[in-house]
Amino acid sequence: MRYSLVRHAPFTRTLLATAVGGLAVLAYSSNALAEDAPTFDGELSGFEYAYPVERFEFESQGQEMQMAYLDVAPQEGSANGRTIVLMHGKNFCAGTWEATIEALVDEGYRVIAPDQIGFCKSTKPEHYQFSFHQLAANTNALLDELETEVVTVIGHSMGGMLATRFALMYPERTEQLVMVNPIGLEDWKALGVPYQSIDDGYASELETSAEGIRDYQRSTYYVDTWEPEYDRWVEMLAGMYAGEDGELVAWNQALTSDMVFTQPVVYEFGELEMPTLLLIGEQDNTAIGKGRASEDVQATLGRYDELGEKTAQAIPDATLVSFPELGHSPQIQAPERFHEALLEGLNRD
Repeated sequence: MRYSLVRHAPFTRTLLATAVGGLAVLAYSSNALAEDAPTFDGELSGFEYAYPVERFEFESQGQEMQMAYLDVAPQEGSANGRTIVLMHGKNFCAGTWEATIEALVDEGYRVIAPDQIGFCKSTKPEHYQFSFHQLAANTNALLDELETEVVTVIGHSMGGMLATRFALMYPERTEQLVMVNPIGLEDWKALGVPYQSIDDGYASELETSAEGIRDYQRSTYYVDTWEPEYDRWVEMLAGMYAGEDGELVAWNQALTSDMVFTQPVVYEFGELEMPTLLLIGEQDNTAIGKGRASEDVQATLGRYDELGEKTAQAIPDATLVSFPELGHSPQIQAPERFHEALLEGLNRD
């Protein structure tokens, strides 16, 4: 089923000044990118995913929303009867899963990959109470619309937090949970990271540049390595910040950062009822807000070589697969090796 695209009123400078108290940094400049770099609007128009994008229209919090999603079927005659739902990370999109979608479809899985509200090709609301509960409910509504019953949920990065919340809210629908370098394996605030207001977070988001994104991804996602194909994902993110809806993109990113920091799921891992597969690149060092903490606290955060083991012990039916030399995005950094481990884990009894 296909849905028509819902258009929303532009995010105005006046409205935003009211929302964040008239920050002096409202003048966002596209100079954050090189002049010849691509720019995109707030719904990533012009940036093509590897698979056709469909739209789910629904109402949430009194607003009309549209959720972009991919729904990729296996080749006729090869279907294994199982459906995978892919949940992207905060700096990722449904399209970023393209290699994983191909690997899963080739094995007979149907794959559904939404762009969550506030991200990528989906609606960027001017006002929204972002919560993992809300995003999980939105995804559940999409699955209802697609008449999909039981699914395996795979979440990467922030998507791991969302996948956990989804599995806790809808255990009868979740036959298996897979987390790929999920963030939220520790409670940063409780461990000493100071809170950052949404206003300050928004000001920081307005400073986002392609160079800054690339430097962060090189050190955290790919263990100080870089391949030319990674640039596409940098341009995807940076182009939205530099485009005509850059302020609205930055505002939604600030709101969702606050959601990630203030809504930990780590205390509820023991309540997961389904088999859970953890795929962990141990060189990852992600910890939200780590730079705001003292040096002593920073040294203790984002230790995925330790967090993977700790999380596996906390989840009643967990299998841990570690990649000692990989970083935050093993599915992109070493796709063949990652997908071999993923497919093996999906076939657990």
